[in-house]
Amino acid sequence: MLQIYKSLESGPLQELTLKTLEKGAWINIVDPTPYELKVVSNLTEVDPDFLRSALDDEERSHTDVEENSVMVLTNVPVFRGEDSYDALPLAIIVTDEYIITVCLEETPVITEFNERTSRLFRTYKKTRFLFQILYKSATYFLRYLRQISKLSEEIEDQLRHDMKNSEILRLLELQKGLTYFNAAIRSNGAVLDKLLRMRNNTSLTPILKAYEEDEDLLEDVIIENKQAKEMVEMYSKILARLADTFSSIISNNQNLVMKFLAAMTIILAIPTVVSSFFGMNVPVPFAENAHGFLYVMCIAFSISIVSAYVLWHRDMF
Repeated sequence: MLQIYKSLESGPLQELTLKTLEKGAWINIVDPTPYELKVVSNLTEVDPDFLRSALDDEERSHTDVEENSVMVLTNVPVFRGEDSYDALPLAIIVTDEYIITVCLEETPVITEFNERTSRLFRTYKKTRFLFQILYKSATYFLRYLRQISKLSEEIEDQLRHDMKNSEILRLLELQKGLTYFNAAIRSNGAVLDKLLRMRNNTSLTPILKAYEEDEDLLEDVIIENKQAKEMVEMYSKILARLADTFSSIISNNQNLVMKFLAAMTIILAIPTVVSSFFGMNVPVPFAENAHGFLYVMCIAFSISIVSAYVLWHRDMF
């Protein structure tokens, strides 16, 4: 999918086509076809490798600079429903005339820049728009991390009342999401630090024109990313300890069940042993007694009670 927008001076977004492409336009590409990549590359003179870089879902965040363009590849958070979270690469390419975004999927980080919010950004202010996208990504990381925190608390409460496999699997799914977020936020931090250093690179000034407000925005992005980094580390530790705690509880419950079964096996085996003893084909006590069976049962029952009492005092029940 390929969408082209340009901010008007009055505020609203104007939708363009490849034939009416103008300077200062924003080209948004989602899960592109080879033809779309080729056409955009020819029209904008952007290296095709820049456009394809975000199509590898394992690509790490980094920056690349060519003669007429700068590419910032960052990882953005994705919520896949239920308790599943992931991170996807998003390429933001800034040229002399355009800003281009490429991603494998539609993400709220990009879709929030629309007609409704058009007064908050300008596509022709490319550097500021770049930093606004990065800021939006950082805020979504924070939002999803808070969601994960709430979900983990809900799962913990449910596990305290009923230890279900489904809840444990939900906990593992959240841990996996935090792992993806941790890797993404760390690599994004390295990119932001590099962007901070690139401000002093005079050769990039024609492409990345940064004003004082833009620099303040970049610093805000760095602060938000650091906060997300601290949060993901804290939540990862909490979930890891929570998983270890419930693993210990499950193991302890299993040991208690095994102890109970062992004790019951011993108690239930006593009547069998006693009856086997009196059932041997040799002279035994009470063999000629009319109430011999009752005596044998009383003996077995008494021994079982004594054994149960001893096992109970040894915490076998």
